[in-house]
Amino acid sequence: MSTCTALGVMSGSSLDGLDLALCAFTRTDGQWAFTITDARTVPYDAAFRARLEAVMHGSALDLARLDRDLGDRIGAACREFLAGRPVDVIGSHGHTVFHLPPSGGTDEGLTLQIGHGARIAAATGITTVCDFRTTDVALGGQGAPLVPLGEKLLFPGHKAFLNIGGICNIALHHADHVLGYDVCIGNQALNFLAEEAGHAYDADGAMARAGQVNDALLQRLNALPFHRQSPPRSLGREWFDAAVKPLIADRSLPLPDRLRTVVEHIAQQVGAALREADGATLATGGGAHNSYLLERIAAQTRVEVPHKQVVDFKEALVFALLGVLRLRGEPTTLASVTGARRASVGGAVYAG
Repeated sequence: MSTCTALGVMSGSSLDGLDLALCAFTRTDGQWAFTITDARTVPYDAAFRARLEAVMHGSALDLARLDRDLGDRIGAACREFLAGRPVDVIGSHGHTVFHLPPSGGTDEGLTLQIGHGARIAAATGITTVCDFRTTDVALGGQGAPLVPLGEKLLFPGHKAFLNIGGICNIALHHADHVLGYDVCIGNQALNFLAEEAGHAYDADGAMARAGQVNDALLQRLNALPFHRQSPPRSLGREWFDAAVKPLIADRSLPLPDRLRTVVEHIAQQVGAALREADGATLATGGGAHNSYLLERIAAQTRVEVPHKQVVDFKEALVFALLGVLRLRGEPTTLASVTGARRASVGGAVYAG
């Protein structure tokens, strides 16, 4: 049996803050087990969130400064959170700014996550692994999603997974391969609309529940070309800004109707993707707290919601594990999921 501790750090596309999960892992006879011993979300202040939103359209110097500042912010958050507790490795996803992998007829082969690991390691004195996606992209893959590998190793009792974050993604675990991909928009769209009413999010989907589906908007959302692409496929914020936001920002439609329509769009796309799911789908991510969204998805497919700590911190948990795997020299990707030429040991390592 081997044991280790790791701190996983995740900054998602919904821009709500840093998820930190202190995890203990054991491996016995090739099987992994885990405990989340502590977890916390550190919210972004409004000014920093605005910088994250604007950097895609800023200068190269803006990007370099934000990479530095986010690394310092993550390092400080980790140091305060740990308060001297020993950790073998920090696995930090960072924050995705650009994600343009080979797909949809493009061949940018580009993905960029900021929050520099050198700054995190310097601030904490702990070996830090970051930049998990670029090796896979260099091998022709999407660089995403990476979570299905963690699901395979940590949740062997389930065969279908749904993560409802800024983007919705699924994984279907078959006997001989794993299929995982981004399905559709998620909290990026719902939170964007909720902000019109002065809210960070639509609590329990209350505003959406009060609305009516607008059939024309639903058809336009479902007809977006991305939804006809075969896996492997993945999304970045660029797609939301270019393809989804112009459709849902039309204020001639009542806000509750637009929210209700986006919820129905998500439910239909997720339901179609999970049509071949084996058993109940384990649903996690911030959107799993949206009771109305879960209700609409459950009308399409069987859904199970785990313990709140797993719901909120599964991605941070997985990146803690990927940090451990990187130090062990073991694969951190599944080529059947990302479409890369082979599985790879991805992640840049910075000594503490």
